[in-house]
Amino acid sequence: MSCPDRVRRPIGEAGFTLIEMLVALAIFSLAALALLRLGGATAANSARLHDQALAQIVARNLAVETLSDPEPPPFGSLTGETVNGGRRWTWTRIVARSPEARIQQIEIRVLPEGGGPGQASLTVFRRAAL
Repeated sequence: MSCPDRVRRPIGEAGFTLIEMLVALAIFSLAALALLRLGGATAANSARLHDQALAQIVARNLAVETLSDPEPPPFGSLTGETVNGGRRWTWTRIVARSPEARIQQIEIRVLPEGGGPGQASLTVFRRAAL
């Protein structure tokens, strides 16, 4: 005798159980969380690279000014500030002799005002004053 409350399904026609649905939902949520973390890391790296690229532009501009000046810069260290890209940058230029006596080694370091990410360093060479 069969119970009238039960609905019989044909063999081979079965749906997902609650456990299977919970496992699938857990796997999907882990994948979604991983994608969110990846998006956050990408945004942070993008901002850091933008700051570093701006600092590199500032360093190159200072190098061009130093190399295009008719007089070679004096030996020693010089510090200054400049504004580029809507930001204030602090730079240091260190002029020293290279292993070749007729050539100066000029190292330029650029930092954003107040520190933080976005620093650059550049070394160029120039003929020294005779």
